[in-house]
Amino acid sequence: MRYALLMHYREPGEGELSEEVIADAMLAFDTYAKALERAGVLLSADVLHPTEATTTVTRREGAPRVQDGPFAETKEALAGVFLVDVADLDAAIGWAERCPGAQWGAVEIRPVATAFIDGAWRR
Repeated sequence: MRYALLMHYREPGEGELSEEVIADAMLAFDTYAKALERAGVLLSADVLHPTEATTTVTRREGAPRVQDGPFAETKEALAGVFLVDVADLDAAIGWAERCPGAQWGAVEIRPVATAFIDGAWRR
């Protein structure tokens, strides 16, 4: 079953994290992604730019509206996504517990309801 592991955490301010802390985090995520890949469960992994780079599109009353920034103001932001294909929720929880982002934020586990794969929608 496909699960999205959605990492949410507070975005650090400019200069708040030292180069050493950033390098350690990058190494931890590299190690984690390679473990997922070796286990044969990783479908994709994406780290997102900070919310300041966000553009949100909505359509209300028949007209599109484009705005800079996220749709909602929150303390924590979606920072990245790991898409995995594992046997069940317990396996997804096991991988989420190992995610480095769980140390400073939260990892939301959401089952994928429908996926577009090889030109077709699949459940």
